[in-house]
Amino acid sequence: MNTTLIKNARIVNEGRILEGDLLIEGGLIAEIGTSISAKTAATKIIDAGGNYLIPGAIDDQVHFREPGLTHKGNLFTESRAAVAGGITTFIEQPNTVPNAVTHEILEQKYARAAETSIANYSFMLGGTNNNLEEILRTDSEKVAGLKLFLGSSTGNMLVDDDFALERIFSSTPLLIATHCEDEGTIKRNLAQYKEMYGDDIPVKYHHLIRSEEACYLSSSKTVALAQKTGARLHVFHLSTAKEMELFTNKIPLAEKKITAEVCIHHLWFSEEDYDTKGNFIKWNPAVKTAADRDALWKALLDDTIDVIATDHAPHTLEEKSQLYTSAPSGGPLVQHAVVAMFEAYHQGKISIEKIVEKMAHNPAILFKIRNRGFIREGYAADLALVDIGSPWTVKRENVLASCGWSPFEGQTFKSRITHTFVNGNLVYKNFKILEAGLGSRLLFDR
Repeated sequence: MNTTLIKNARIVNEGRILEGDLLIEGGLIAEIGTSISAKTAATKIIDAGGNYLIPGAIDDQVHFREPGLTHKGNLFTESRAAVAGGITTFIEQPNTVPNAVTHEILEQKYARAAETSIANYSFMLGGTNNNLEEILRTDSEKVAGLKLFLGSSTGNMLVDDDFALERIFSSTPLLIATHCEDEGTIKRNLAQYKEMYGDDIPVKYHHLIRSEEACYLSSSKTVALAQKTGARLHVFHLSTAKEMELFTNKIPLAEKKITAEVCIHHLWFSEEDYDTKGNFIKWNPAVKTAADRDALWKALLDDTIDVIATDHAPHTLEEKSQLYTSAPSGGPLVQHAVVAMFEAYHQGKISIEKIVEKMAHNPAILFKIRNRGFIREGYAADLALVDIGSPWTVKRENVLASCGWSPFEGQTFKSRITHTFVNGNLVYKNFKILEAGLGSRLLFDR
């Protein structure tokens, strides 16, 4: 049996920090205490040296590009970047090629992940205007949820039929995760800017094309539909102050029927960064104003927003270097998300306990993930050690995502991930992937 004893750690869990030890046996957390002794001579001992031991982050929204878009990334390369960043579990989105809108395609993705993913995994089924039968066949114990694109997407995944949308919301008990941007508003805005600039629109106007209005029209409509039908709704990557009025912090998370997510880039960047970062911070929904960013932070800290995710969506340097209208939206974030939040801790914006709540505990609660997301005896040993006093600088040569670049290039972070465990296996240590084991398929208590 693989047994590891982590000594002298600051264990962060459920709003508390305990100075002590943690024993891993057979992939599970076997014991937590102030002083634990090795049971056998074969026990591996890791001295944490007072560093923070946190539950591995659970990223509820990534695009790892396999199948069909593997020139941008794949399940191995992107899960490698994830564990290097302390993310031990991901939920991947269906807009691969082909789109994962049938269970046959979805299970092919699960089979591939079982062969190659270093992190734990689940995949969302994609909803369309005409696949309700597939949606109703979904096993909610084995599939994270249903993803609906209500703004521009890949292939046949734009759900723009109001009748189909209401039928989906009325018919499924699945968690419905939505990308909310109003397509008509975006098209009108884009046409105006193309009249002025042709295809070479300055990227600084991206947040005016994919505007506050586009976001609010769609998210408010979706929230109203969830309230009408009683559907379980989770709204991805919120980006505006105005949208915060649609959500509440008056209900415990486990009882919420409508939940909210914010992504790292919307907490970090603002419109002021377009001049220096260009298409490399072009996301959908767009990075918006500093005032929007401040409102997102406020909502995160007062629990109006429930979780932090990445929307990790890599593209090649060549693709991102095209003119505005050709350059795709999205960027790689899994390797740097946790340390970016620890940077916010250093800046006095957030506590370490709150980071753990929003990046590990709450995704586990929100999706009802079985036996993960907490440092509890009997739970899977998905863990990361964080040294908050070991600065390093993001450079292209230390980016592990397949695309080979990061919007954080040149940023010096004060904290680093020193060790990552997935199912008790040490898979990452001090900038090296150890490939000691593979992740597991998530199960859900529903």
